[in-house]
Amino acid sequence: MKLLSIAIPCYNSENYMRKCVESLLPGGEDVEILIVDDGSHKDNTARIADEYQERYPAIVKAIHKENGGHGSAVNAGIDAASGLYFKVVDSDDWVKADAYMQVLDTLRQLAGGAKTLDMLICNYVYEKEGEKRKKVIRYRHMLPRDQMFTWDDCHHFLKGHYILMHSVIFRTKLLRECGLRLPEHTFYVDNLYVFEPLPYVQNMYYLDVNFYRYYIGREDQSVNEDVMISRIDQQLKVNRLMIDYLTDKKGELVKNKRRYQYMRNYLEIITTVSSVLLIRSGTEENLEKKKELWRYLKEKDRKLFAWMRSGIMGGTMNLPGRGGREISVKAYKICQRIFKFN
Repeated sequence: MKLLSIAIPCYNSENYMRKCVESLLPGGEDVEILIVDDGSHKDNTARIADEYQERYPAIVKAIHKENGGHGSAVNAGIDAASGLYFKVVDSDDWVKADAYMQVLDTLRQLAGGAKTLDMLICNYVYEKEGEKRKKVIRYRHMLPRDQMFTWDDCHHFLKGHYILMHSVIFRTKLLRECGLRLPEHTFYVDNLYVFEPLPYVQNMYYLDVNFYRYYIGREDQSVNEDVMISRIDQQLKVNRLMIDYLTDKKGELVKNKRRYQYMRNYLEIITTVSSVLLIRSGTEENLEKKKELWRYLKEKDRKLFAWMRSGIMGGTMNLPGRGGREISVKAYKICQRIFKFN
């Protein structure tokens, strides 16, 4: 069995996927690199994947499948993984060499321990095009360092410092046991990837290294604001699935206060993003969709709705009239500058 399986979802990625793969090869034969060609047909993605498999047969496996979107490619990676642990690295991102070695050393040390590690968390860095100062997302004030811990040991998470796909490595068997299946032909499913497995996570470890480099800057990138608005229905689909998951499992989730609070707060952030994008679009149709989203939350869980609606973010997103919407957008822009997203 490999120590770590790394899935790289690729769709017409020939212009940047080599940098990603090359950053992962130094892991050697302890690592399995799964290059998932998600039905690429406009470039040489499939050929490049096969090329790496031929050059590094003990490390790289090329997976070719019909196009199903990012979530489908992640599903394929989970299905094929033979590693004890599982990581997703998007094809336009990469990892830092020295931190990568520390990650592998830590996984080796913990793999045979008395307690089973469910989730390893590391820092990630926003590699935003045109910016010299890189925003590093760390968890020093929220999580114990260099030790195994549980949800009860976590402190309050700061806004903008949630556990994202970039920062997390899961135990592979946990992902299978929790039944995670991401929706196909849907963007923004990474939010489900770091949400639905959490009730099954018992033991965590925070390694304070800047491991993952998250590139932001391509005009066609899914997190580009204009692109997100054009795909707003997919954002809303994911948002509703998260609402369903949290409310349907609430009876079980509230048994651990810290975990439930974390998941509730993460849902609040996603709902705020959905709301402000609908406001930013400026169309009557999308303003109605914002009302529908909040109505949906209210119908699913009135208590959760009241908590979210009375908070600073929920209240700001629902200020009445054009003036209220302008305030909402200004607040969002301030958050953009602080947290460096989009």
